[in-house]
Formats: sequence, structure tokens, C-alpha cells
Amino acid sequence: MEPIFDPAAESDLDLILNFMRRLYAQDGIPFDESSARATLAGIVRDRSLGRVWMIREGPEPIGYMILTLGYSLEYRGRDAFVDELFVDENRRRQGIGRKAMQFLERACRDLEVRALHLEVERPNFGAQVLYRKFGFVDHDRYLMTKHIEP
Repeated sequence: MEPIFDPAAESDLDLILNFMRRLYAQDGIPFDESSARATLAGIVRDRSLGRVWMIREGPEPIGYMILTLGYSLEYRGRDAFVDELFVDENRRRQGIGRKAMQFLERACRDLEVRALHLEVERPNFGAQVLYRKFGFVDHDRYLMTKHIEP
């Protein structure tokens, strides 16, 4: 069965939060449900921030993906970041990730995105292979982050 990529609605928040909890546990990232709910609801409501899609097989939800939008002088315009991509553990290695990446690339063209970025955990070799097949390249740079507290 072909995966379906549906825009997420507020009614999908609980489902996505359950997927997020699993993704964060898999990657060793602390998960705070209340802040995750608030930020997820924000991007679902405000499409200027990005897009959220449910991944389904028929009516069954099997994952989600989040694309955030930005703007870059280096990349000459709008850029985007694959912020999160999760496929249920029992559905992996069936081509769903490949189809999700194809979908994201088409969505980026429709949104006039000039460059698509992503971050992948170092031990996630399967994802790295997939992303390289789609033309993603490592940069001789570090992704550095500073959390800004309100």
C-alpha cells in the first residue's frame, strides 16, 4: 500500500505527540509534552512557520514529518529544514522514508525553497544512506546550537 501524506490538523496533535515521544526516546532527546504540544500546535496553525504532515497507510497513521521554513542569503532565498521525520518501527525498510523524501522535495519546489537541510544522528547509518541517495551532502561545518531562554 502506498503511503499517504496528509496535512496535519489540530485533531492529530495527540497522535503526533505519541510519535514524537517515541522518536525522542529513540534518539535520546528529553521530551517535555507540554512544550512539545505548544510548539507543534503553533506550526500546525501558522503555515508561515512550516508544514506538518501525517504519514498514513490507508486510514492507519504510521508516522509524521515536519518541515520548517527559513530564509538564507547563502542559499539565495527561502530554505527549509526537515525538522522531524518519523516512521513507525514496524514500517521501516519498506520504502516509506524514500517516498516521504520524494514528497518533501516536491513540497519544497511548490514552496519555492532553494535549499533543504536536515540533521541526522551520527549512529543512524540507515537514514544517512537514504539522505545521501537524495543528494544531501555533509558540510565541513558544525551545526551549533544555543538555547535562548525567555
